[in-house]
Amino acid sequence: MQLQYELKAGSYYLYDLREAPSAITGERRFKLKTDQVAIAFDAHTGQVHQHGSPTRIQSWALHQRRRLRAAGSLQQANDIVVVSGPLPVDELNKCLWISGYCRRLFKRLASLPHGKLQRQGAPGGWRRAA
Repeated sequence: MQLQYELKAGSYYLYDLREAPSAITGERRFKLKTDQVAIAFDAHTGQVHQHGSPTRIQSWALHQRRRLRAAGSLQQANDIVVVSGPLPVDELNKCLWISGYCRRLFKRLASLPHGKLQRQGAPGGWRRAA
């Protein structure tokens, strides 16, 4: 899937870009709407496992960790990382599009701006989302 998050009116909307926009409105139907977003990935490879609403992703990660530990795969279970909150949309989309990008995001997480601030014009110019 070619997925992309957009920030509109303070909420994250997930779109599948393969779907054609509506002939009437010119917009695609969204797959998900959430106030905060979470992404689960492998700490070693940076591969994205799941993304979406924080409650669902945390539940998925907990279940996967339990399953992997029961199977004796402790390292794989420990490598599942979940990052959630108001993440910058451009960084979130890079995680979906670029293999292994989540590792880079995780290393820079403390220095990233609040996710509901959007770039305006030149780099470094931020404004609050409408």
